Amino acid sequence: MTLAGALALVLAVTALGLAPFARIALPRPRAAHPDAGALGEAGWSRPLWQWEGVRAASAAALAALSLAVGVLPIVGLAVGAALPSFATRLRADDTRRSARRARARLLRATEGAMRSGTALPEALRRACDGIDDALARRPFVAALRAFDLGGALDASLRDAARGDRDARARAALETVALGVAARLSTDRAAQLVAAVADRLAFDERLDEEVRSRTGGLRFQVLLLAAIVPCLAAYLSLTVPTLALTLGSPLGRTVLIPAAVVLELAGIVLSRRAVADVVR
Repeated sequence: MTLAGALALVLAVTALGLAPFARIALPRPRAAHPDAGALGEAGWSRPLWQWEGVRAASAAALAALSLAVGVLPIVGLAVGAALPSFATRLRADDTRRSARRARARLLRATEGAMRSGTALPEALRRACDGIDDALARRPFVAALRAFDLGGALDASLRDAARGDRDARARAALETVALGVAARLSTDRAAQLVAAVADRLAFDERLDEEVRSRTGGLRFQVLLLAAIVPCLAAYLSLTVPTLALTLGSPLGRTVLIPAAVVLELAGIVLSRRAVADVVR
C-alpha cells in the first residue's frame, strides 16, 4: 500500500513537471462573420478586416456629421455602422435574383444535353461552361469538382446544397441528388431536371409578380423617407417655433433620432416583408 502511494505521488509530480511542455490542441469555436455570406454573394473578395475598416470609416464620418449638426453622435455612429451592411445586403439580393434566373437556364441546358444522351455529370459541366453567372454556377462547379476527385455525385450535390444560402438552390440541388441516388435512367433523370427547372421558373415568375404588385408601396416608403426631411427643413425655415423645438435638446436627442430610426425601420421592414414572401 505504501509502495503504491509512493508510486502515485511520483507519477503526479512527474506529470505536474511535464505539464508546461504539453501541447494539447483544443478546438476553438469560430464565430462566423454576420456579413460573410452577403459579402461573398455581392462579390467582395478582400479580407474581412478591410470590410470592417470601411464600416469604421462610415461610422466615424456619420458620427462627426451628427456632432456637427448637434444630434447625438451615437445616432450617427449606429447608422454609419449599419449602412455598409444594409448596402451589401441590397447588392447581395440583386445578385441572388440574377443567379436564380441563370440557374434555371443552367438546368434547362442540362436537360437539353441529357435528352441527347449525355450523362448528368457531363451535361452539368457543359451547362456550367455556358453560364456567365458565377453565383449560379458555384454549387454545381463545387459538386463536379468533388465528383472528379472521387466522391459520389449525390453526396457532392448535397454538400454543395448545405453551403448555399439560397433556399431555392438548396431544394434544387437536393432534388437532383435524390435522382442521382435513385440511379434513374438518363431519360428519367432528364425529366427530373426539367421538373426542377420548371419549379425554379415558376418561383421566379411568382417573385416578379409579388415585386411588381408591391413596387408601388415600396416606392411610397422611399418617397416619404425623402420628403419628410425636406418638409422638416422647410417648416423649420417658415415656422420659428418648430425650428426652436428641433434645435432644443429635446429635438436633438429625441425627436430627430426617433425620426431617423423610424424611417430606416420602414425601409428595412418593407423590403423584409417582400423577401419573406418570395423566399
